[in-house]
This record gives sequence, structure tokens and C-alpha cells, in this order.
Amino acid sequence: MVSMLFMHFCIVFTVCLIASNILETKQMVFGPLHLTGGLLIFPISYIINDVVCEVWGYRRAGILIWTGFLINFAFMMVAWIADAIPGAPYWENEEGFHAIFGLTPRIVLASFVSFIIGSFVNAYVMSRMKISDQGKRFPLRAIMSTVWGEGADSLIFFPLAFYGVLPNEELPLMMLSQLVLKTVYEIIVLPVTIRVVNWVKVSEGEDVYDKNVSYNIFSVFKKSDEE
Repeated sequence: MVSMLFMHFCIVFTVCLIASNILETKQMVFGPLHLTGGLLIFPISYIINDVVCEVWGYRRAGILIWTGFLINFAFMMVAWIADAIPGAPYWENEEGFHAIFGLTPRIVLASFVSFIIGSFVNAYVMSRMKISDQGKRFPLRAIMSTVWGEGADSLIFFPLAFYGVLPNEELPLMMLSQLVLKTVYEIIVLPVTIRVVNWVKVSEGEDVYDKNVSYNIFSVFKKSDEE
């Protein structure tokens, strides 16, 4: 059984993923920083990942990640089908619709692979640091898990999606900009994250330590003894 709070986190997590994919189609430049619109909302998914892993443990975080992945995949398939169907003769937004939803398979593949790896790296770091810290220093592990998770995400996504499309000298700057700003995002909202974690722990009566847990990303589908 899963709680209503966990279900609500899954819903918000999935909405953030879908919205960030749509916003990712916009490229922005602020001074020396090269950004995408997905930066506005995608870091929230890592914050939710931190909260779920901290309260319910790595296995529940894995369920959250795979749920978000599968629903996001289903959304992209429907978007592709809608984009492929010819528009009505009187409809004048075909080009704009295609620019947003007609993402190339290469970018979608890069997004899915980087998301899975980055999210599980984030959950793994949170889980291992919680054990080594004996439950203390949540702010540190929240930040470090973001650095490792977002770092893995950026290192995979940008080369897979944009190598040969963007100038090679732009890719490292883009990856570094995303990593730095997403980490800063995490730090800014950290006081809120701490309050949410403490409230959820009290409300749910949960504070899981992942002792003897399998970190195989597919093991989350196996029924645990606790359930």
C-alpha cells in the first residue's frame, strides 16, 4: 500500500517532467549562460526525489522515477501521433505545434536516458549518505545528490541531444550552466524542502534507512517484505 501523500508526490513529479520537456524546446541566453526553458521547473523533480528518498527510502524513489518515466513516455508517444496527423485546413498553427511537440527521436531518447540515470544517481547518493550520516546533515545530502544527479543528467543529455547540432565549444558551457543553476535552485528552496521533509516524516510516521536494499534500478518492481 502507498499513502495519499506519496501518490500526490508522484502526480506533481510527473507533471514537472512533462512540463519540463515542453519548456525544454525554448533556448535562452542570459549573459554568458546558455539555458533551456526546462530549467524553470525540472529541478523540482529532483527536490521531490530527495523528499521521497529521505522519507520512504530508495525503493519508493525508484517507483516514483519509473512511474514518471512511463507516463512521460506515454505522453510523448501521444504527442508524436497528434503531430503526425495533418491539421484541419483552417488551422494555422501547424508549424508552431510541430516546433513544440515534434521533437526528434534523438532528443527524446537523450531526455529519457539522462533522466533515468540522473534520477537514480540522485536517489542512490541520498540513500547512501543518509546511512553514512546516520540520518543527520539532510541539507548536505540534498545538495550533493543534486550535484551528482544533475551532473550525470547534463553529461548524458547534451552530448546525446546536441552533438553535431550545436557548436562543440558551446556544449561544455551549456552543461556547466545547467548544473550550476539547478544546484543554486536547490539551495534557494532548501529551507522549504527541509520543512516539507520534516512535516511528511511526522505525518506519515516514516523515516526509512536503506539497509540491505538492492540498488539495481529494476529491483524496485519486486515486492518487499515490508509490503
